[in-house]
Amino acid sequence: MQKGCRAGNATRNNQLDFGEYGLQVLDRGFVSGHQIEAARVAVTRHLKRRGQLWLRIFPDKPITKKPLETRMGKGKGNPEDWVAVVRPGNMILEISGCTEAIARAAMARAASKMPMRSRMLSRHAAE
Repeated sequence: MQKGCRAGNATRNNQLDFGEYGLQVLDRGFVSGHQIEAARVAVTRHLKRRGQLWLRIFPDKPITKKPLETRMGKGKGNPEDWVAVVRPGNMILEISGCTEAIARAAMARAASKMPMRSRMLSRHAAE
């Protein structure tokens, strides 16, 4: 898969669809599958079965790397990692079924695992 274009803002997956609280990205870039899993584990452990969690991004883009000390040419490298492409406005995850204080703390933990700036959105503030 080629690198593609990451310009512009998110036109899909940019509002709360499932939960009451969501984590929205403010920068563009790649989020690896390991970072998504780390955020999921951090939120799930903080919630302690009190709420429901939806992951809104999936790492479906392979990132390739050539081995170290390899000469130029000889084709594309082997797939090394899987990433999700995010643009400003994409929702990373959503939570419902808990209080706002618990959701805010869980989102702060998830945001610390992400490689870009993000903010928490609330369905109650939007209405």
